[in-house]
Amino acid sequence: MKKAQAAMEFLMTYGWAILVVLIAIAALAYFGVLNPGRYLPSSCTLVPGLSCEDFKVDGTAKTVELVIQNGMGQDLSSFTVTIAGTCVSVPTAGVNGDTLSDGEKDRFVISCTNPEDLGSRFKEDIVIGYTAKSGIAHNVTGSLTSQVE
Repeated sequence: MKKAQAAMEFLMTYGWAILVVLIAIAALAYFGVLNPGRYLPSSCTLVPGLSCEDFKVDGTAKTVELVIQNGMGQDLSSFTVTIAGTCVSVPTAGVNGDTLSDGEKDRFVISCTNPEDLGSRFKEDIVIGYTAKSGIAHNVTGSLTSQVE
């Protein structure tokens, strides 16, 4: 056997083996087995001074429920919460109205017109609008990552 033919057979054998491995990895990625988002924990992150104490994405009731606490050191008026992205929502005020006093927690229930399917991952931005004590209006953005229950 000539050296060139032996080298070509060596390359072809290992080339096919590498191709099979690449196809297997591509198939796993296509079916979501290698998606790290499936294994990430649920989280609700807001700007400093506002904390997301509890949250739930309810696919049956088509709602997103948030418990937000004000730690800004001042009362916030005209306080509204919306969910951006695929969950089209109407701005909602809390149970106690549209003012969130300093240190107060309030529950916000946001109705969604098109929630995700049960068991799927829900990852959207939370848009919070409020007016500070100085009278200046603010819009801040946080994020919500959860499994639809």
